[in-house]
Amino acid sequence: MHQKINLFMKKRNLYLIILFMGILAGCKKEDKLGPVDDIPGLGGDQWIKGPIDYWIDDHLTEPFNIAVKYKWDQFELELNKNLVPPMEEKIVPVLEAVKKVWLDTYIAEAGEAFIRKYCPKYFVLCGSASWNTDGTITLGTAEGGRKVVLYVLNDFRTKGMPGYQLSDSMNIKMMFHTIEHEFGHILHQNVMYAEDYKRITPGLYTANWNNVSDAGARRDGFVTAYAMSAPDEDFVEMISMMLTEGRAGFDRIVASVPAGTSINGTTQAQARERLRQKEAMVVAYFKDVWGMDFYSLQTRVRKAVDDLIK
Repeated sequence: MHQKINLFMKKRNLYLIILFMGILAGCKKEDKLGPVDDIPGLGGDQWIKGPIDYWIDDHLTEPFNIAVKYKWDQFELELNKNLVPPMEEKIVPVLEAVKKVWLDTYIAEAGEAFIRKYCPKYFVLCGSASWNTDGTITLGTAEGGRKVVLYVLNDFRTKGMPGYQLSDSMNIKMMFHTIEHEFGHILHQNVMYAEDYKRITPGLYTANWNNVSDAGARRDGFVTAYAMSAPDEDFVEMISMMLTEGRAGFDRIVASVPAGTSINGTTQAQARERLRQKEAMVVAYFKDVWGMDFYSLQTRVRKAVDDLIK
């Protein structure tokens, strides 16, 4: 038994020696292993700067230290989702709109120093929507106040762009709703809103918000169904809806609460009062914490949105 093992091991060792010598003979010193530095993501994915890159440098990176990644990198996104890159012809129009609707309006109210300090420094762009297993769509995400991912860029069309239709205005408003929502999170993560806000609609926040329509949520005093998911989401949904819809648009939302009582026992008058209380607390937060006139900001944002769609 031992002899057989020893014989086997001798044969095996001899085979390994021959194999190793064969490898050495086949791999000469001058042989190259191939263009390893061309593997994407390992330092070889270089490209010559073009008009898009120069626009980003001039309008976002140099003045505000904002970097934008539009070249495809799945590792910046969710690996378990089917996503597509943004079309290059969409990049500058989208970023121009972001600058006009978001950056320029806040600068007009709070100054460039405010934006430089609090704006996220890294944007990642994706062409398609990010679909979730529960049937909802993620239109944007923010990570730690630093990185923002914007989706659905390939559907972006504004007034004057080929193929624009009035129905496209909804996609534009959704994109800016997302940006204002995520920036609202950055603001309250730096300075928290008053705790009294959470007591306006207590006991009505739910993880099943996706089973509620916006109209149904408004019957209980929430501006959107997603606002029902948590107090923080409620607060930033108020900010984003008030800004993108404008003052007249928000007034229409309040007026749209139907007569009668919701399934949670909220009357029309109570629902409308809750929305007005939340409005007042958002306005006070911007004034007391950031020294901004929210209604003036609201007017600027809504005009900038209208300029894109009307």
